[in-house]
Formats: sequence, structure tokens, C-alpha cells
Amino acid sequence: MDVDGPGKLMNRRWDLDALRGLMLVLMTLTHLPTRFSDPAGQPFGFVSAAEGFVMLSAYMAGMVYTTRAVREGEPVMQEAFFKRALKIYGCQAALLLFLFTVVAGIGLFTRQDAVTNLLTYYLEHPLTAFFSGLLLIYSPPLLDILPMYILLMLASPLLLLHGLHRGWLGIMVVSVLLWVASQFDVTLALYNGFVAATGLKIIPFSELGAFELLAWQFLWVLGLWMGSTRAASKHPEPIRFPRWLVETAMIIAITCFVWRHVIGQTPFPEMPVGNLMFDKWHLAPLRLINFFALLVLTMHFGPWLTSRLPRIKAMETMGSASLPVFCAHLVLALLALAVLGDGRAPRPVWIDIAILVVGFAALYGVAWSSLQFDRRTAALRKRMAARRTLVLTEWRTQRRRDRRRPPIAVRSPVSASSLPALQGAPRSPSSTGHSPGG
Repeated sequence: MDVDGPGKLMNRRWDLDALRGLMLVLMTLTHLPTRFSDPAGQPFGFVSAAEGFVMLSAYMAGMVYTTRAVREGEPVMQEAFFKRALKIYGCQAALLLFLFTVVAGIGLFTRQDAVTNLLTYYLEHPLTAFFSGLLLIYSPPLLDILPMYILLMLASPLLLLHGLHRGWLGIMVVSVLLWVASQFDVTLALYNGFVAATGLKIIPFSELGAFELLAWQFLWVLGLWMGSTRAASKHPEPIRFPRWLVETAMIIAITCFVWRHVIGQTPFPEMPVGNLMFDKWHLAPLRLINFFALLVLTMHFGPWLTSRLPRIKAMETMGSASLPVFCAHLVLALLALAVLGDGRAPRPVWIDIAILVVGFAALYGVAWSSLQFDRRTAALRKRMAARRTLVLTEWRTQRRRDRRRPPIAVRSPVSASSLPALQGAPRSPSSTGHSPGG
């Protein structure tokens, strides 16, 4: 999930690439089935890498596409959004085909419950699952974030155009109201109402995907607004927070960090109702507060840290090619589940370490190869554009030369009667009345 395609039109922010690379590393640690999955999950508190990844992607989309709208026009920006969404849809369709064929076949052959449980609905209704998956309705676990991302990308041009021309206040108010509605399971109520009114029940509600779209759109809209306003500003200045806000954010972040690593990823092990306030899929209130605390600290201390911490090139490389790396990490996770089972399966620790080493090496290889391909493609396009420009310039130059060249004089036919009589001119034979033979 990224905007690395249009992002190449502007100078890259290496710090943002490094952050996205970090999010990908955390996702991979969580999704690869090893004994390190649980300790690596939500390492900074009750916030996962998904929140940071969505926010960063939206922020970069806001910056990149706003800049493109200003420089190249709004139709170009809209077309770029659509092409990017189409590319992400292609990735989702390829992942679904891989899951329904290769992963399902290996899982059935090895009898891995980790895969058969993940594909329960598909194994029971293969045709319905296949076509509804291509329509972004059925979203199996691990493959449920890209459909949400595609829908948000398709809605983004309208949001950006409205924000650029009429401001972002109305958009943010509607976004907050949708987030509030999601906390009361409005989506489930709409689904039940649709089924009751039409009698259609394509797939169960639980198979629509774990991410609540009405909740997660808030993070996307927030990031889009922040990136767009920064790109639209002629002289953007670093955001400065009041001291009391930074101190409050630090207290919240430290409390949640200690709480998560002392108690575990479930904040209230013996009180399930309390866990709803930290629910990931609905982006629950306490979880959102924890995220905002980390966001304030990142924005406040980020410039200071980037000027002092060493740059990790491998992290930047993966972050700058985040879409291929994200898809590749899902392929690795699904294959590992099909072959080895989940991380609770008893096996030597060296196998888990080998899984991580091979996995991250493969992801870096995918990122490096993707960037090399993009560079060669960009160079080829640049050469073709230069050649087109040269041909067009030569054509225009030739036209200007043709216009400046004086017209060629064309002699009109002259009649004999208009010629002056020339004294002493020889007469033609016909004028003497004699023929040539006479």
C-alpha cells in the first residue's frame, strides 16, 4: 500500500520511506508464523503497524497528488489516482488467485489447519468466493486491507478537489461522524437492512473483511488532509505543538507501552468489554488516543531524530517500494502458513530464525528489483519523451523556415500578340506563304 508510483515525480522523503519500511518490517514479523510474532505485535503500545502504514500512505498521497494537480492539472491528478487504484486491484486479484490455487492446494495436501481455517468460506463456496473476491466483497484474512485501500484511493480525487477548492472542514466533520457511527456497528445494521429488504445474502457479514471501512477512512482522510495542505502551502513550516500537549502525549505513550508489554496484547484479559475500547478493527477510541499520542511525539521529535540517527538504507529501499514489498510479504506469510503451520507449532528456534532471515532477504530483493525496474522504465520514458520533443522541434523549425522562404515566381503564359514587334527578326516560314518543303 503506497504511492511510490507518482511519488517518483517529486523528491522523495527518505524519512517517510524509512518509516514505511519500519511498518513493513513490523507487519512481516507479525504475519510470518514464528515464535516472534506475538512479541513483535503492537510493539509501541496498543497500536499496530497498520495504523501507521495507512496514515503514511494517505499523507504521501495528499502531498504527491496535490502537487500533481497544481503542476499538471486536475484531470491528470484524477487519472493518476485511477491508474494507481487499478494497479492495486491487479495486485489484489493476483493475491486472491495465488491464495485460492497454490496456498489452498498446499494447505489441503499438508492438512494445515492454519490455512483451511483461513479459507473455510472458499472451501465451502468456491465459485461465490472467487467472483465476490474479484468484486472486492469477499476479503479473506490477510487479504482484507487492499480492498479498503482501493476504495479509499477511488474516493480520494473527490476529497482532494473539494479540499483544494472549498476547504477541508466539512470533509473532516463528515469523516469524524462516520467514525463515530462505526463504533455502533452501523455497517452491520446496513448489511442486515439490505438483506432484509432485498432477500440477497451473497456472503456472510464476517467474510466482508476485518477492517471496518467507516472507521479506518478517518485515518486516511486525516493523512490526506495533512499531506495536501502541506503540499499546497508555498512556505510550509514545521508543526509546533504546545508543551502541555507533548507532555500529555508522552505520558499516554509510556503508559500504553508499559501496559502492553506487562499485560500483553489484550489490555483486559479478564474483562472482554473493556477490550472493545482498544479494538483494532473498529479503530476504537482508546486505541485512537494511543495512536494520536504516538503521532504527536513522532512529529515533534522527528526532525531532531532524523538529524542524529543513522540512515538505514535497507529500510528506505523497502519503504520506497512498499506496494511490491507488501504483496511479497503476504505471499511469504501464506506459503509459510501452508507449509509450516502457525507459530505455535513446536519446532527448533533456528527454523524460526531462518524463516525471518530468508523472508527479509526476499523482501529486500523484491524492493531492489522493483526500484531497478522503475528506474529503467523512467529512463526509457525520458528518452522517448526527449526523442518526441526533438522530432517536434525539428518539424516546427522546418515550418518556420518554409514560412520565411520567398515564394517562387511563376511565369504566366505569354500570347504572341502581346509581344512587341522585333525589327529584323526572322520570319517564320508560314509567314512568307512557303512551306518548309517548298
